[in-house]
Amino acid sequence: MAYWLFKEEPDHYSFADLQRDGSTVWDGITNALALQNLRKVRRGDRVFYYHTGKEKAVVGEMRVTSNPRTADDDPKAVSVAVAPVRLLRRAVTLAEIKGDETFADWDLVRISRLSVVPVTPDQWRRVLELSVGD
Repeated sequence: MAYWLFKEEPDHYSFADLQRDGSTVWDGITNALALQNLRKVRRGDRVFYYHTGKEKAVVGEMRVTSNPRTADDDPKAVSVAVAPVRLLRRAVTLAEIKGDETFADWDLVRISRLSVVPVTPDQWRRVLELSVGD
């Protein structure tokens, strides 16, 4: 099992929308590196849901429910199905992440426009610690 972070604009599709729907297909990725990462995602992987835009925070956890699929009409287009696991107790902001040395080499910080980002086990644990608060 691997760990990931997927980004989405909450005005487009928020974590609350995912909770309401129960599952969704994660698609529409066009960046080459993000697509490369999405092709590595596997059923059972865990994913942080990150709200972009004004919020800029990790807000929830999802699990991947399908292996990557390509579109019939566009073999470069890749998608996976995801389902919500839980809303984090407290959102973990990008400012907090940037201020924590655990995340210094994380692609979320280094390549800010990347929408599908791998997460190391240490980074995963630290985000969960921060989400609990003091």
